[in-house]
Amino acid sequence: MVTARDDVDPFAAMESLRAALDQERIVLPSLGVDAGSPALGLVELGRVRADVAMRLAEVLRRGGDE
Repeated sequence: MVTARDDVDPFAAMESLRAALDQERIVLPSLGVDAGSPALGLVELGRVRADVAMRLAEVLRRGGDE
């Protein structure tokens, strides 16, 4: 069975990701912690519009630098 790393809290990871995305003015409306598999510590990214996916890809390509 695969288990989450003990040192990474999925709720903290989700909030950290939300804050980083917010700095880039990117909102993932479905971002949350997957409560269905708590042992895995999964963060659910959810679905986004195509334009948001493109914006996220642009930010990742440039490394978050304006």
